[in-house]
Amino acid sequence: MIRTILFGQGSRNAERLKVVFQRRGTSGSTTQALEQQTRDARQAALLGGGEERISKQHSKGKLTARERLAALLDAGSFNEIGTFVQHRTHDFGMEEYMYYGDGVVTGSGTIFGRDVFVASQDFTVFGGSVGEMHARKMSHLMQRAIKVGAPLISLIDSSGARIQEGVRSLAGYADIFQQNVDASGVVPQISLILGPCAGGAVYSPALTDFVFMVENSSYMFLTGPDVVESVTGEKVTKEELGGSTVHTVTSGVAHGSYKHELDALAAMRQLLTYLPSSCNDTSPRLAQIDPIDRDIPYLDACIPESDTASYDMHDIIEPLVDGSEFFEIHARYAPNIIVGFARMGGISIGIVANQPNHLAGCLDIDASVKAARFVRFCDAFNIPLLTLCDVPGFLPGTSQEADGIISHGAKLLYAYAEASVPKISLIVRKAYGGAYVVMSSKNLRTDVNLAWSTGKIAVMGSASAARILHPRDDAKALEQRIKEYDDAFNNPFQAAKDGFIDDIIAPRDSRKRICRELDRLMNSNNKQPTMSGKKHGCGPI
Repeated sequence: MIRTILFGQGSRNAERLKVVFQRRGTSGSTTQALEQQTRDARQAALLGGGEERISKQHSKGKLTARERLAALLDAGSFNEIGTFVQHRTHDFGMEEYMYYGDGVVTGSGTIFGRDVFVASQDFTVFGGSVGEMHARKMSHLMQRAIKVGAPLISLIDSSGARIQEGVRSLAGYADIFQQNVDASGVVPQISLILGPCAGGAVYSPALTDFVFMVENSSYMFLTGPDVVESVTGEKVTKEELGGSTVHTVTSGVAHGSYKHELDALAAMRQLLTYLPSSCNDTSPRLAQIDPIDRDIPYLDACIPESDTASYDMHDIIEPLVDGSEFFEIHARYAPNIIVGFARMGGISIGIVANQPNHLAGCLDIDASVKAARFVRFCDAFNIPLLTLCDVPGFLPGTSQEADGIISHGAKLLYAYAEASVPKISLIVRKAYGGAYVVMSSKNLRTDVNLAWSTGKIAVMGSASAARILHPRDDAKALEQRIKEYDDAFNNPFQAAKDGFIDDIIAPRDSRKRICRELDRLMNSNNKQPTMSGKKHGCGPI
């Protein structure tokens, strides 16, 4: 059969075949030499900056760029892009140091069988510094991620701009930043800081959706300790200036931190399971292992008798969600509000909840910005929102007013009002004043608004209301006024009568009701994500 295909068209094909065989005979040695050269170059690329520098990386307790990818991706799934790229700089003796890959390993692979694009900076090559070709590799990768519609994960371990390349390095950074903005709201972007991230390099992770760090080995700062000391006279360590504690607790630049690199990489794999591949998809829906009709008797008694008593909102969240698994975001920053991902009935959801254990659950500047950015991410990527409300109001004080609580609080209001994904709200205790309005109230087009019988929906607390309404009453009369206000407003019934609450439910039935409403909304034609492309970006607000 093969002979028929090759020679079926007569002697002309036979002559062509002879020429091919003759060429192979004369160039076989050349081909073998090129193949050997390719193998040698690939082996050199695998070694990065060489065995000595790899040993130094290991001595610091850090993995290499390729070891990190091996831990992050499904086994055998990585397909490298740009293996043989080299810099083309001849200043400052750079031509003597020509490393394949130019300090970053880029390519695609899978996580739990789903496509992702990855870039892993190699500190053993020029300290992971970003030059023209390094940046070009990353920009090309990001373009492919956008085109394919797959998440982008950057493993950052870089000393910053490559000084020897001058403005070409800075231009490369600008290209990367532009791609970050283009990808925002199109594909999820995750940055994992696994070493230094200094100077202008910090703006790429700042433009991504999530930033995570490793304790005592990753740092982010615009100007390092030496520059700070020379300009201000202040002596500060890298950890004090830009370590994981600074950015997960104080600045909010990072969304979480882990003790070891392997822990961080495993967490990134878990996070991806809650997210869709792009704005044109929904998150994977898992099989229902945890029954949706599971009663939770504990919830019937979880709210304290006293209005001023605190409790931990995690104790409500965890029993509600599938398998009590909650992937919290920004856990240590602005702890008066909780945000994170979970599943209910197998459906991936974003949860926003006030935390009475901190500032009584009041909304302040940091909490408003934290929650607003999370809500906008969920909306951009078709993730339904569940809001658990126990909020006495916005945090009062001159510092909050002077620092712009009005405009920052409006960010959360705007985010909820803009969101077109399915929205469910459950009021478990207080819902006072403007903070009630902001926290996914009915008039912000929330689909389902529920309350427990412990819910208190009013302009303000009873004591404050009574003092304003009856300023001249003595203590005994004021006590009666407080009771009257309590009976009239500090319950969910008036709001339910007026149609602002859809139902008052028993706490033990909350999971059952929310799962059913969520399933109905996700299957409803008028609430199904439009899949018409990018809604909006998710940049820092």
